[in-house]
Amino acid sequence: MNVITKIKVILEMIKFEHTIFALPFAFLGAVLGGFTINGTWPEPMQWVWITLAMVGARSAAMALNRVIDAAIDKKNPRTASRAIPAGLISKIEVYVFIILSFVLLFFSAYQLNMLAVYLLPIAVFFLVIYSYTKRFTWACHLVLGITIAIAPLGGWVGVTGTLTWEAFLLFLAVALWTAGFDVIYATQDADYDKGEGLYSIPSSFGIAKALVIAKGLHIISFLCLVLLFFASPLLGILYLIGVIIAGGIMVYEHSLVSADDLSKVNVAFFTMNGILSIVMLVFTIGDLLL
Repeated sequence: MNVITKIKVILEMIKFEHTIFALPFAFLGAVLGGFTINGTWPEPMQWVWITLAMVGARSAAMALNRVIDAAIDKKNPRTASRAIPAGLISKIEVYVFIILSFVLLFFSAYQLNMLAVYLLPIAVFFLVIYSYTKRFTWACHLVLGITIAIAPLGGWVGVTGTLTWEAFLLFLAVALWTAGFDVIYATQDADYDKGEGLYSIPSSFGIAKALVIAKGLHIISFLCLVLLFFASPLLGILYLIGVIIAGGIMVYEHSLVSADDLSKVNVAFFTMNGILSIVMLVFTIGDLLL
């Protein structure tokens, strides 16, 4: 297998296209932070380094997850065809990719400012630890939410070199949104996880209760986005319209799945959440432009 083919296997393994979930919120944090603290848009190279830092962070996290869960994935019929359990790529090759991804993250953070560098150990801790959490706690979804929600904090810090409580409000909204859709996604493996002694909200409380919990997480996430509207003097009606649309997307996402029918989980997980993050970024930027 040549290098190009190996790269394709790795990009498929880490679902590189799913970077769209977190990257718009990293940009949203950068834009909102830039206007809140500096009164200006992020500089062109700040956009570049934030993008590269996000690519490095998510690539490292997903590759680590695939290595750490390789044995679990091999026994699960849904995931047995993934690259490592299927023998399409070796763990050594994945470790090399992980190291390169972390190098990209560290170098990009250094190009932004020193606070971004100082906060990296916290980010790396969550990038690594979340893959282990389903071995001992059903709160693994919340840990993943925190991990993904570091994206808007990173964007904010990357542009401003500081943090404010508005940034943490955005962080909380993204964390709960992520945790909610991860609970929905985990319903696919509820029986397998329970049989293997793995923890998740669906395997611990049942699918029906898990979907109710996911709804609760998304309601609180929506309220955090609304509260951000009232907390920030910069945000106007266009942002609020974006939040309402995002809320509608969450409602539609939940309408696609039920305890009796999980056939549309992938639509709810991938398509709807990708649209939601882009909607929030576009309407926030449009609001600030106006």
